Amino acid sequence: METKFNNILGLIPARYASSRFPGKPLADIGGKPMIQRVYEQASKVLPDVYVATDDERIENAVKAFGGRVVMTATTHQSGTDRCEEAIEKVEAASGKKYHAVINIQGDEPFISPVQIELLASAFLKAETEIATLVKVADNSQDLFNPNKPKVVVSVQGNALYFSRSPIPYLRGVEEKEWHVKHKYYNHIGLYGYRADILREITKLERGTLEKCESLEQLRWLENGYSIAVMETELESLSIDTPEDLEALKVRGLI
Repeated sequence: METKFNNILGLIPARYASSRFPGKPLADIGGKPMIQRVYEQASKVLPDVYVATDDERIENAVKAFGGRVVMTATTHQSGTDRCEEAIEKVEAASGKKYHAVINIQGDEPFISPVQIELLASAFLKAETEIATLVKVADNSQDLFNPNKPKVVVSVQGNALYFSRSPIPYLRGVEEKEWHVKHKYYNHIGLYGYRADILREITKLERGTLEKCESLEQLRWLENGYSIAVMETELESLSIDTPEDLEALKVRGLI
């Protein structure tokens, strides 16, 4: 199908050997493997979607539901690295050149096509290098949760910094009031990269900031790349452990 996103490639990195949930991409979600749920949601927006995996079991599962898949190395340290290899292989096999890549998390079977479309729209501007999503942190629990990274955003709509701590520090204000007195943003871990920028950032060494916070995106900021920020009102729902999956079943969401 021809769409405004025809030159944007959707990639879903998927590993079998997850330490917290081995075989997670193949977990049953309402009669379908999780990876199929993600693939179907992404395909509602992007005409070209591939699963990028390092495991034949995932490859076979994707082929079984009629999806497209590309095999990648087992040595990648991040989904970003896997995406870089995948676009090289997809372009070589298809003969098509892509302007940008959307990196879609393989553990979010309920990801909204609206979020994917919002992120992809950032690349309708040729100057966009990297893009990601944020959501307003509207409660103290999220704000002070180190597992929910925060983003400081410039007037121009670019990320200034990512941190596991709430930044800025509100001097003279009780912590329980911080989210009321200032607009804080939680990071939603969905990324897009211009294809040439993706090839560049995967060659960078880990920097001081990334080592401190254990946040990959700080490597890009530290090296001078710009990250456009798009605001969403939708919460992402990832499945990281078998317990997460059971909790969703108890809530009747599966």
